[in-house]
Amino acid sequence: MNNENKQSSVGSVSAMVESPKSLSQWLSYLESIHPSAIDMGLDRVKAVANTMSLTLENSLVITVAGTNGKGTTCRLLEQALLSLGKRVAVYSSPHLNDYCERVRYNGELAPENDFVSAFESIEVARGEISLTYFEFGTLAAMKMMQDWEVDIAILEVGLGGRLDATNIIDPDLAVITTIDLDHQDWLGNTREKIAREKAGIMRKNGNAVVGELFPPSSLYDVANELSVNVRWATQDFITEVSADYSTWSWKGKEHHFAHLPYPKIPLQNASTALAALESLALLPSESTLSEIIANTTMPGRQQTLSLNPHVVVDVAHNPQATKAMHEWLQRYDVSKIRIVVGMLKDKSIAETLTPLCELDGEWYVATTEGPRGCKAEVLENALVNGGTSIQNIATYDSVRSAYQSACADYQDGELILVFGSFVTVADVLAS
Repeated sequence: MNNENKQSSVGSVSAMVESPKSLSQWLSYLESIHPSAIDMGLDRVKAVANTMSLTLENSLVITVAGTNGKGTTCRLLEQALLSLGKRVAVYSSPHLNDYCERVRYNGELAPENDFVSAFESIEVARGEISLTYFEFGTLAAMKMMQDWEVDIAILEVGLGGRLDATNIIDPDLAVITTIDLDHQDWLGNTREKIAREKAGIMRKNGNAVVGELFPPSSLYDVANELSVNVRWATQDFITEVSADYSTWSWKGKEHHFAHLPYPKIPLQNASTALAALESLALLPSESTLSEIIANTTMPGRQQTLSLNPHVVVDVAHNPQATKAMHEWLQRYDVSKIRIVVGMLKDKSIAETLTPLCELDGEWYVATTEGPRGCKAEVLENALVNGGTSIQNIATYDSVRSAYQSACADYQDGELILVFGSFVTVADVLAS
């Protein structure tokens, strides 16, 4: 599986380095040089990192894994740490519209030229070692963070944890947000197996924060085996929400905040971020936190695109995410929901759609493009099997056409919800 000695299928090291390339040219090249999008294992990427002397040893490193909530947890961490005057960089994936979204430095997208420079360094260092698109991007992020001499590096895991490219760096703090079924072909088909993979970012005698409300026993097992100092949700940090969802309180081991504004990101992710900050002794003041929580948003996560028509987009693409979506939708006082959905065929489609089948809404199901795209008819069948009336479902050959139709049908007082994948949300954001 590791394919340690696989050679590049196209192009050559010398050709890429001798002729300067734009970021878009580099990305096209990276898509072409590795036979598979996912190639689990750390040996290849470790070897290249060693050649480049990439360590991030001068930065405090926070690595964030989890089925859902990684991006929003990283965003709140970033904003809180910036408020303390820290130099902060964040690596996350995938992006929605712009590859530069994958790395932020002090709250801004990394410049294209910095990516290009990092890619050039990696291309020279890798020699005949084959790297995936994601591995190239991960090394580039680390190279930029090291060059910037950041105080704090926040690394969002791409897939799993144990064998993810981000795991070549030993974190000062490991954060696990949630655990549910996703990427089963790679991580296992049970929460127990998936939890063990995500626990792979923990280190012997290290520190960790777990935001999952119902951790599988395997997560406790790994933590005990490694003697990790863990702060657990519901045990070491808890939340309480006001009846009208206007405020919430948070209580950790050392701090208690009684009247925080209800966040624009999922509540448990905000709570997990506060626990991580507390464990690092980097919590801002309550007044500063209140301002940060009130203003922290994340593109594609419960994001309001417009109010007329009232459009909310979310990248939810697995059962845990849509169960949470069903809950937060209850806070919207609307007369009808028009639901635009497009998914990837390798996801748990029926299980993901089931929590939303009972919604009294009109469905606009779309075929998504690309080799992983799912046909609209597959989504239609899953909805019907879940109890949705076929009279309430219309199929479209693209996300854009589905969204345009929903907007054309929209009436005052309704809500248009777009979800199903990063690809789906990206199509709507670009339309």
